[in-house]
Amino acid sequence: MTAVAPAVFTQASIDYAAVLPMLIVFGAAVVGVLVEAFAPRRRRYALQVGLAHAAMLGAFLAVVLVAVNHQTATAGIVGVGGAVKGAVVIDGPALFLQGAVLLLSFMGILTMAERLGGVGADAFTPMGSAVPGSAQEAQAMRAGMMTSEVFPLALFAVGGMMLFPAAGDLLTMFIALEVLSLPLYILTGLARRRRLLSQEASLKYFLLGAFSSAFFLFGTALLFGYSGSVYLPDIAQAIPTGGTELNGLLVPGILLVAVGLLFKIGAAPFHAWVPDAYEGAPTPVTGWMASATKLAAFGAILRFVYVGIESDRWDWAPAVSAVAILTMIVGAVLSVTQTDIKRMLAYSSIAHAGFILVGVLAFDRAGVSGVMFYLVCYGLMTIAAFGIVGLVRDKDNASEATRLTQWAGLGRSHPLTAGVFAFLLLAFAGIPLTSGFTAKFAVFEPALRSGTAGTVMVIVGLICSATTVFVYVRVIVLMYFSEASSGSVGVVTPSAMTKISIGIGAVLTLVLGVAPASLLLLAQNAAQFLR
Repeated sequence: MTAVAPAVFTQASIDYAAVLPMLIVFGAAVVGVLVEAFAPRRRRYALQVGLAHAAMLGAFLAVVLVAVNHQTATAGIVGVGGAVKGAVVIDGPALFLQGAVLLLSFMGILTMAERLGGVGADAFTPMGSAVPGSAQEAQAMRAGMMTSEVFPLALFAVGGMMLFPAAGDLLTMFIALEVLSLPLYILTGLARRRRLLSQEASLKYFLLGAFSSAFFLFGTALLFGYSGSVYLPDIAQAIPTGGTELNGLLVPGILLVAVGLLFKIGAAPFHAWVPDAYEGAPTPVTGWMASATKLAAFGAILRFVYVGIESDRWDWAPAVSAVAILTMIVGAVLSVTQTDIKRMLAYSSIAHAGFILVGVLAFDRAGVSGVMFYLVCYGLMTIAAFGIVGLVRDKDNASEATRLTQWAGLGRSHPLTAGVFAFLLLAFAGIPLTSGFTAKFAVFEPALRSGTAGTVMVIVGLICSATTVFVYVRVIVLMYFSEASSGSVGVVTPSAMTKISIGIGAVLTLVLGVAPASLLLLAQNAAQFLR
C-alpha cells in the first residue's frame, strides 16, 4: 500500500470565525431546548418562533460577512480554508449553499409557525407523544397545546444542513448527515391530520435512512482502507498513485458512499421513501425538507465528487450517469400516475434530482455554478408551492385537500391562490420567464459540452421535462377548466408569516426567470472548491 501523508494544518490555517454561522444556529437550538424545559407553556410559541428567525437572520448576516471578507476580484469567493483543522472547509460553494439553506429555512419556519385560528401551530399535533386518536391527544387539542419543540428540532437540522456541504472529511460528513436527518425523522411524524399516515411515513423514512447511513459508513471504511485517510484531499492524492493491492477498495467505496448521499436527494433506485415521507409529513415540513435537505445533500455530493474522487471519474461516473437517467425517467413517468398533489410533487422532486445530477456530472466550474443556481431556484418554488397546498382545505377545514379531484374549479372560487400555484407549476415545468427555465439551461448547457454521456443525459432530461409538463398542465386545466366537485374545498386565510413565505418564493421565481444574471454571477464566483 502506498502511504499517503495525512493533511497537516497549522494554527494559522484555522479560522474559527468562519464557523460562526453554524455556531449561531446550534447555539440557538440549544437555547430552544432550554426554553422548552423552563419557559411557561403559554409563552413558548412566541419565544421559539422569535428565536428561530433571529438565528436564521443572524447566521445569514455572518455568512455574508465571511464571504465579503474573503473575496477576491480574480477568483470570486475564495473562502478561508480549513476552518477546523480540515474537518470543515469554508470556501465559495460552502458559503453560497449555507446562505441558501438559511434563506430557505427562514421561509420554511415561517410556514411551520402558521397558527390558523390562533391556537397552536396548525400543521403539528398538539402532543407528539400521544397515541393518534387517543383521549390524551383530544384533551391536548382542547387545551390549545402545541409541540413547540419543532422549532429547536428544525434549528438542529439547519445546523446539520450547513455543515454537510462544508465537511472536509467523510466522518464529519457522516456526522452532519445524522444531525440533519434525525430531527427530520421526528418532524415527519408530527402531523396534526392523518396522524397514522404521518407516523408510518416517519418510520419508513427512519428505517431507510438507517440503511443509507450504513452504506455511507461502509464506503467510508473502504476508502480509508484504500487511502489511509478520511480527508477528501488525501483520498484525491492517493488515487493517481495506484498500483497497490488495495485498488479493489476504491470503486466499491466510492459507490457505497454515493448510495448514502443519493438517498438524501431521492435519486432512483433509492427514492422509495420520498413519496411516503412527503405525503405523511406536515406540509410545511415537506416543503422545507424537499428544498433545504436536497440543497445540502447536493452540496455534499459536489464536494465529494470535485474534491475527493474526480480523478477516478472514468470508473464510477457511468454508474452515476445511469442513476441520473433512471431518476429522471422514474420521477417523470410515475408523476403522471399520481392522484394526490403531495405525491405528485414528490415524484416531481425525484425528477428534478435527476436534472440536477446532470449538472453535477458536467465536471467543470460551470456545472457547479449551474447546480447551485438550480438548487436555489427549486427551493424557492418548492416552499411556496407546499405553502399553498397547506392552505387548500376541505369544506369542514378538517383536513388538507390533497386529492387532485378536489382542486377542480379552484381557479374560479379562489383565483389568486390558483394563479400563484399555476405560475409555480409552470416554473417546475421549466417554462420561459420562470426560474425553472433558466435553471434547466444552467445545468444542461455544461453537460452538453462535457461529451457524449452528457449529451445523452440532456436528451433524456428534455424528454422527461416534456413529460412533466403534461403533469403540471393537467393540474392547471383541472383548476380552471373543470367543474368543482360536490364536496367543494376552500382556501383558509393564512397569517402574515405564510403570506411572506409564499410571496418571497413566487416573486423570486419570477425575478430569477426574467433577470437571473445577479444570482448566476454570484454562483459562478462562488463555484471554486478549495482542495
